[in-house]
Amino acid sequence: MKTIQVYDKPMCCSTGVCGPRVDPVLPRFAADLDWLRSQGHQVERFNLAQQPGEFAKNREIHQLLTTQGTECLPVVVVDGRVVSQRGYPSREILALWTGVSELPATRPVLGPAGGCCGGSQSC
Repeated sequence: MKTIQVYDKPMCCSTGVCGPRVDPVLPRFAADLDWLRSQGHQVERFNLAQQPGEFAKNREIHQLLTTQGTECLPVVVVDGRVVSQRGYPSREILALWTGVSELPATRPVLGPAGGCCGGSQSC
């Protein structure tokens, strides 16, 4: 299994899903990280405002912050390798990076005729 580390911008809480204006990407990404955990992967998430020591401990993250400032955040690291900067990847991208071959059926499947049942059947 893989180890995924997320280095977030400074936020008011560990997930950033609090306060009056929640970025809709943050709850989706939090759910995607929970999904990765359910697949057996180790997931660690660090918030610059609450865990600055974790940013200083990781040489590569520290270097990115020194050269680019907080604009490089969020940074996603998989098994010690930086795979993403400046944005949150989709569940599909996380699945590719971690080798998860099947995604849960969360979206309707369109048939060849364009409908959800794929033909003359009624849904």
